[in-house]
Amino acid sequence: MDTMTENDYLIAWGFYAFAALGCLLVWMRMTRWMWRWLREPLRLLMAVLLFSPTIIDPVKEKVAPAIAITVLDLAFKVGNNAWRAISDLFMYGMIAFGIYLVFVAIRFPIERASRARKEQAEAAKAAARADDPEDDQPFGGAGDDRYGRPPVPSNPQRLRVEPRL
Repeated sequence: MDTMTENDYLIAWGFYAFAALGCLLVWMRMTRWMWRWLREPLRLLMAVLLFSPTIIDPVKEKVAPAIAITVLDLAFKVGNNAWRAISDLFMYGMIAFGIYLVFVAIRFPIERASRARKEQAEAAKAAARADDPEDDQPFGGAGDDRYGRPPVPSNPQRLRVEPRL
């Protein structure tokens, strides 16, 4: 068989895409313990390495994974596509990291404001807990308030006093 048919070409790309997705998922699992600002760029780098195509036959408009072409050309010293594949990898990497930096520039102030709001809410909650006279009493009402519901004013159970646990 001297040439791949269009169907063979699509099947090969399908198998590669499935395998590359599996490799990316394993890589995400391997890097999940890392610090976030290191983990995200490493995951992006792996995605660029696995999913960057490069042209192998300009006449037939055939493409192949750039990392595979680079490794095969360097290992077996055949073809002249290695430099083109490396430049494609570099180009896709620069584009992906540029988009990632824009995403980080947008996300950072939003997360900072969210963290400040959360700290402010926790401080307000702590101040309210410190000022709450009901927490200082060893005995409380045995009404509906122990389940987080507001007590009913005319409830006869409000007269009963039980120790808090």
